[in-house]
Amino acid sequence: MKRISHILICLFLLSIAGKALGQDLDALLNAETKPTIDFTTATFKSTRIINGHSVEQMKKKQLEFRISHRFGTLNGGGYELFGLDHSVIHFSLEYGLKDWLMLGVGRGSMNKTYDGFAKFRLLRQSSGAKFMPISLSYFASTELNSLKFPVRPEGTSNYFSSRLTYVNQVMIARKFNQNLSVQITPTYIHRNLVKTDLDQNDIFAVGAGARYKLSKRLSVNAEYFYTYNPNAKFLETRYYNACSVGVDIETGGHVFQIMITNSQGMREGSFIPQTTGNWLDGDIHLGFNISRVFAF
Repeated sequence: MKRISHILICLFLLSIAGKALGQDLDALLNAETKPTIDFTTATFKSTRIINGHSVEQMKKKQLEFRISHRFGTLNGGGYELFGLDHSVIHFSLEYGLKDWLMLGVGRGSMNKTYDGFAKFRLLRQSSGAKFMPISLSYFASTELNSLKFPVRPEGTSNYFSSRLTYVNQVMIARKFNQNLSVQITPTYIHRNLVKTDLDQNDIFAVGAGARYKLSKRLSVNAEYFYTYNPNAKFLETRYYNACSVGVDIETGGHVFQIMITNSQGMREGSFIPQTTGNWLDGDIHLGFNISRVFAF
């Protein structure tokens, strides 16, 4: 009887252990097969497509130092070294405060402009457990024209607020495959002071940008901003839609962008409403952006 009792006890203990082991295996199997969220990366290689911002953000605790140059027009000919004798520059520091929040400040030689911006990631393209077909970001900036005020008639005043321009953009992007990415950028710009009554304080525009990857470190980019201005033909100065083509070259911690564009401005408040170059007349500027990223 004792031998039978021992056998029954052993069988009972083995059944409990087998059941527990089976539950652990089921839990492990469920954990391994649980769907994951796969976020899209490198929709664009840089935080800029060419002139305008892309949906890309600096990662948390990463700082980017960025320098941008735009030279004179190619139709200046050999005497002007095809524009290389003249240039404007913009430099900035841009920091990832959070993975979804990027802040930046900068200074440009055109109109001696200071600027500050914030860019928020609202949606991120993903597949798997969570499907999101697009990436969505919001961009807001303020630009300060620090040129000296012109002499005004006695009895009139110059106001600090007259120097300010505000930019708001929604960036909607999709990476269709490993090579092709596209972005649409509805834009609203408010300028506190304009030259004449025909110049608009409020500017509406739509940007379109694309990137096509040629190799692991090389891509071709294009960008176009259509600006709605019903008074354009009545203005003293003729303005054109900003159009740019360039290449991105990644070299380790650097992203080097080379482009040709009809806009010499590098901030949204200048290149969107105030591009005076006409591609058909050869008013094309050679330029580059170069950035270096530091991690903290």
